[in-house]
Amino acid sequence: MSIVRAARVVTLLLPSLVPVAAAAQAGNPTDVLPHMAGTLKVTILSTMLADNAGSLNTFGEWGFAALLESDGHQLLIDTGAHPETVVRNAEALNIKLCGVQDVVLTHYHRDHTSGLLTLRRACMTENPQAFSRAHVAPGIFWSRPNGASEGNQMIATRKDYLATGGVFVEHSGPAEIVPGVWVTGSIERKFPERNFASGGKVVTPAGLVEDNIPDDQSVFAVTPRGLVVITGCGHAGVVNIVTAVTAAMPRERLYALIGGLHLYSATDQTLDWTADRLKGFGVQYLVGAHCTGIESVYRLRTQIGLTRQTAVVGAVGASFVLGEGIHAGAIAQ
Repeated sequence: MSIVRAARVVTLLLPSLVPVAAAAQAGNPTDVLPHMAGTLKVTILSTMLADNAGSLNTFGEWGFAALLESDGHQLLIDTGAHPETVVRNAEALNIKLCGVQDVVLTHYHRDHTSGLLTLRRACMTENPQAFSRAHVAPGIFWSRPNGASEGNQMIATRKDYLATGGVFVEHSGPAEIVPGVWVTGSIERKFPERNFASGGKVVTPAGLVEDNIPDDQSVFAVTPRGLVVITGCGHAGVVNIVTAVTAAMPRERLYALIGGLHLYSATDQTLDWTADRLKGFGVQYLVGAHCTGIESVYRLRTQIGLTRQTAVVGAVGASFVLGEGIHAGAIAQ
């Protein structure tokens, strides 16, 4: 499979999305070795489980955000459900965020995007480039009719974010954001995973259809130990996601899986199938946060053959460090 790095950059021209720059590079990973992330740390900044042991005072919510740090680079993945959650939790954890320029929005849902403008505005005075580049997949700005109202807040957020000088970079396929760290862009739905709520509708170029969250994307890092995959909600299906990532990097094995997998309401049959597939990919670490589900994490841990040290329910402040493993915090040990 060829890796295509393609992006549409959206500027302040409104109301429509206007591609003002486009670049495409093609390469075959079987011929060219990808960059490796020599160091990697992923810290959860928004999820349902808050770890307030000791002097911590973090906030839990139905949402997701995580800070990825690699070889001196920082990347924020999603921005939480409430506008202030990521800012507050970062302060509680003594994490400085205003040096972050790039943010990945895994999909349009408000529990992953509501903190974008708050973060941008909070840091602009200190660093005009802070959170100035948001990486998205096609479909994130499509209309989601909800009766007489609009169900996609990203349509309004787009206008306000562009007004601050920020840009959206749209990825239809895998793209390297910083050396060794990639977004997947749009995910091929090879397997019929339905890791999304039924009944929603989205207005696509082909018309009104079921909303299977076509804009869902993930982040992955290529490391000397294997692939580290970070998902927001995994609406494309975690098996579809891992299949796409390992197809893009066929020399690499899955090493760690972190984030929301949207399995909290999955049947036993679905969980067994998912665990068998993930075990086949060789996953060694699992941090199931946000919409994964507590029981689902335990079921996956047992089925895959992981331990309480290598598979945990993610809490705010929990981290995964390459070469060290999971630092779960007191609540999830």
